Amino acid sequence: MIREFQLFIAFLVLGTAVLSCAPSKSEESSQHPNIIYIMSDDHAYQAISAYGYGLNETPNIDRLANEGAIFTRACVTNSLCAPSRAVLLTGKHSFINGKVDNVQAFNWDQSNFPKILQSNGYQTAMIGKIHLDGIPQGFDFSMVLPGQGQYYNPDFLIEGERVRKEGYVTDIITETALDWLKNKRDQDKPFCLLYHQKAPHRNWLPAPEYVNLYDDKTFELPETFFDDYSDRGSAAKEQEMEINRDMMWGHDFKFIVDPNGDSTNFVPDLKRMNEEQRANWMAAYESENQEFLKNKPEGEELAKWKFNRYIKDYLRCIKSVDDGVGELLDYLKETGLDKNTIVVYTSDQGFYLGEHGWFDKRFMYEESLRTPLIVRYPNEIKPGTKIDNLVQNLDFAPTFLDYAGIEVPAGMQGESFRRLVSGETSEFRDAIYYTYYEYPAVHMVKRHYGVATSRYKLMHFYYDVDEWEMYDLEKDPREMHNIYDDPTYADVQKMLHEKLTETRSKYGDSDELDQKYLKAYLDHQEQQRNRNNN
Repeated sequence: MIREFQLFIAFLVLGTAVLSCAPSKSEESSQHPNIIYIMSDDHAYQAISAYGYGLNETPNIDRLANEGAIFTRACVTNSLCAPSRAVLLTGKHSFINGKVDNVQAFNWDQSNFPKILQSNGYQTAMIGKIHLDGIPQGFDFSMVLPGQGQYYNPDFLIEGERVRKEGYVTDIITETALDWLKNKRDQDKPFCLLYHQKAPHRNWLPAPEYVNLYDDKTFELPETFFDDYSDRGSAAKEQEMEINRDMMWGHDFKFIVDPNGDSTNFVPDLKRMNEEQRANWMAAYESENQEFLKNKPEGEELAKWKFNRYIKDYLRCIKSVDDGVGELLDYLKETGLDKNTIVVYTSDQGFYLGEHGWFDKRFMYEESLRTPLIVRYPNEIKPGTKIDNLVQNLDFAPTFLDYAGIEVPAGMQGESFRRLVSGETSEFRDAIYYTYYEYPAVHMVKRHYGVATSRYKLMHFYYDVDEWEMYDLEKDPREMHNIYDDPTYADVQKMLHEKLTETRSKYGDSDELDQKYLKAYLDHQEQQRNRNNN
């Protein structure tokens, strides 16, 4: 009897040990976390209140930052919409994945991280803006805007079929993303959702409920708004992206008739609205426009008026984006999905909000190069984490695969920042590499490439010029003074040239590739001219 009792106790102990070694359901699921990647278009880090610039309030995006990690030096490899998105998907630089500008075709047949997740048991969806031609590959469900898309009553390509949806684009994208999460996905599989907003891309049409937001506020011009570019090269001087000079009365400032009495290109936007939307818009804008035309300001006052029309519409669009993030986070919390879901908030690049007098992006200067990046994952990231290391959009694909427990393909050029953001290491890359190709074109930002460290930056502008620029970001954070020929920085210049040679070689870039893509771009332009002439 005693012997039998001892055997029974031994069996219980052994069984308990076996059970304790078996992974629990929560442990099993944490090996395959869900991923929600939120990308807005042209959302400057300066316009997220968690970054501390005091421009606007984004409480829901800030919530992610408070509960996760905020990156202060997240950068892009190419500050342009379509190339940035191709880098996100492939984990490869533009000159490797082939999408160097908004002109060249993107090859969807190449590997991308959603395809890899999909083949390893993840359910995947892309909803919103991707700005890459062709039907997205790697997704169980896709509903994307064709090209840039429209703010009001937009068309979507749903699994390749064009469908028009009534309403405001930001709200529609959020509603569709939530519907997929709630009703369309297989709840027995981990998921990856790419939730991409069009806003706040030009031409900044706010939602009906926010057309009067900031009416009671006047925004001050940035310190560098009247920059004369005197200590920079020809690229800064010859650009065409100045708010006061290059913005359009119709497309940007929302005038139906310009100060010369001519009809503007804003009319098609109004025609796309339904009667209720159009009445709401006219009530908000037209009386103010007429008052402007009667008492047109001049000089600095005109510049200030233009800046305020721009920045108010830009920030109004962001308000809807932030609302959508709040709805998504509330759903995750209500369902308990927040515990095992990685949520990323970012943009496809940075954006100028009047710094140097500019709007748009493209340059390797900080406001364009840097992008907001906030990551929340309760299982590994401590609330309130701040990361100052240099990371790039090149790193998203390998990071997501790392979290999913999938080996990163050798062809991917980025690095997983999983151990960095969890606090396991403080070491990461010491320099980033940047390229920009789309010239001559809209905004006329010259072709250039460069390298940046935590403190210094070196850029080479080429094609119709051969100019070098170098900056000390510690002493000159606004990049007002080119120190390339300053003899006191001779050692720094030498170091940066060596670093540039090293990074170009590491990633596989070369002057020969530059010439290849230049020829393809110029050939495309010639074909366009011939088509237009015929």
